[in-house]
Amino acid sequence: MFGLYEMAFAGLTWGNILMFCLASAMIYLGIVKKMEPLLLVPIGFGIILVNVPFAGLMTHTQPTELGAVPMPVEVQGGLTEIMRAMSKGEVGVLNLIYQFGIQGEIIPLLMFLCIGAMTDFSPCIARPIYLLFGAATQLGVFVVLILALLTHQFQLGEAASIGIIGGATGPVAIYFTVAKAPHLLGPIALVAYSYMALVPMIQPPVIKAITSKKQRQIYMKPQFREVSKLEKIIFPIAIFIVTALFVPKAAPLIGMLMFGNLLYVCGVTDRLAQSASTIFVDILTILLTLTVGSLMPAVVFFNIKTLAIIVLAAIAFVICTAGGIWAVQIANLFLKEKINPLIGSAGVSAIPMAARVAQIEGQKANPRNFLLMHAMGPNMAGAIGCSVAAGIFLTMVPATIL
Repeated sequence: MFGLYEMAFAGLTWGNILMFCLASAMIYLGIVKKMEPLLLVPIGFGIILVNVPFAGLMTHTQPTELGAVPMPVEVQGGLTEIMRAMSKGEVGVLNLIYQFGIQGEIIPLLMFLCIGAMTDFSPCIARPIYLLFGAATQLGVFVVLILALLTHQFQLGEAASIGIIGGATGPVAIYFTVAKAPHLLGPIALVAYSYMALVPMIQPPVIKAITSKKQRQIYMKPQFREVSKLEKIIFPIAIFIVTALFVPKAAPLIGMLMFGNLLYVCGVTDRLAQSASTIFVDILTILLTLTVGSLMPAVVFFNIKTLAIIVLAAIAFVICTAGGIWAVQIANLFLKEKINPLIGSAGVSAIPMAARVAQIEGQKANPRNFLLMHAMGPNMAGAIGCSVAAGIFLTMVPATIL
């Protein structure tokens, strides 16, 4: 018995201990500070699971060269081979969720369906200019792609995968990375979801740096024109058709998002919409976030590429936030009725965290402001914009060759 304990502790590295500290910090922020606990708590616990020596819940390959990022071991064959590999400790149960749910792109697409079932596009329909603000936030995606290439650490597919993080749409980042740089899925997924959860900490300094107090005080009426049921039904169908025609590679993402939204707005599929927006999305969130955390053993995290991704992703979030604000500031040069630039920051489609940040910062500057519904317009438009950007990259960017 003592030998088993000795073997377990012998496999424990300083990297594992540091990862325990990181995971504990994420769990602390989720539970005590209530910062997106649905993301941070399971991700943090997933990190703990994978960094316990010999636990075997997620098995990674060994790096083949200095700087290489290990990948989760895949299982070949049918059910018999899978059970045999698990019994031998060659793969863990989380390997299977990763391989068939995430690498197979099933969970990210179904997550987008659930997001659509929880989404009200009325602000975008009432004020189509909000779609432009959501598109403008994709500025950071393209800037960081270029920056990543300039580091000479990443190929084009890897650089595009890092840039997509700035759109703050986790399922899109995972979907694209699986297609173009699957070996970076662990760090990219972890960074994407962690930064999404930390939007309330990342965005306020950026907002204050590029807007004046007078701009943040701009009052917007809480109500906009009433959107008819027919408009709500036509919107998801029209958006999907137009997007699929111009950017076919974005069709799976936009299709799932808009199908979920159609279930929500049509009025005759309330049971399906309710299931998608409650128990189904909860199950998918557990599977996705726990697996995302378990993709990060110490050997993956303490890697030069991972550390570069952390820095570049932060830059992407900053530039995406700024891009939405700048778009509103430019629009205000031509508008009689001014728009509060804070809602542009919500184009970073961390739903609904970015919209909440706009609301909170707006009320700090002007207690009369109620920006939440307005901010939800760019917020949801950002999800569409990020999907379109991913579709463009999927069409133009070659997969990474290792």
